[in-house]
Amino acid sequence: MTKLPYPEVARALPPGWTLLLGRVATRIPTGDFATGLALIDRIGAAAQAASHHPDLDLRSSAVGVLLSSHDEGGVTERDLALARTISDLAAQAGLSPSSAGVVQLELGLDSPDRAAVAPFWAAVLGATAHDIEVVDETGQLPTIWFQESGRDEPRQRWHHDLWVDPAEVQPRIDAAVAAGGRLVSDAEAPSFWVLEDPEGNKICLCTWQDRQVS
Repeated sequence: MTKLPYPEVARALPPGWTLLLGRVATRIPTGDFATGLALIDRIGAAAQAASHHPDLDLRSSAVGVLLSSHDEGGVTERDLALARTISDLAAQAGLSPSSAGVVQLELGLDSPDRAAVAPFWAAVLGATAHDIEVVDETGQLPTIWFQESGRDEPRQRWHHDLWVDPAEVQPRIDAAVAAGGRLVSDAEAPSFWVLEDPEGNKICLCTWQDRQVS
């Protein structure tokens, strides 16, 4: 089973799910811990039967779900099938999946020599270096990825990449500007928009749009 192109994934997602970076996600409001725990149990049984296991996040009033085919490095039909099953299980419990507020954060480090700095960040974070990324295999920390830069000073070093549902981009830009920030560039929109705070610290709002492979 091979990974699917981003546009194909986005078209096939059930309501309330969103496509982030190589994964699909939803948040299912449950109202209380016990309801969430019962839903987790049903999702677990369905996932085991399908031999495909999601990342689940149980909170006091919601269950978060992330799906990705790690062996293929992206989203496949089995992820979409399990997403549909999870939506059905939620509906049976009187619950509705929602993409509102579902995000994925990565840290970007601009460096002229990633080979020199990546081992440090892998060591100090207890993570693993993979080519242009440092990945926490436990999933507790954001991935760090390295973007090539020049050496001239002053230069940018850290920036954030926040993956969001396309519908959330403009409201977040409006809120950021109202809070004193600035839209630096929309030249690469709708793939990403660059914003900065009043001190010049930058963040990119990223979406799946204009990207082909999940």
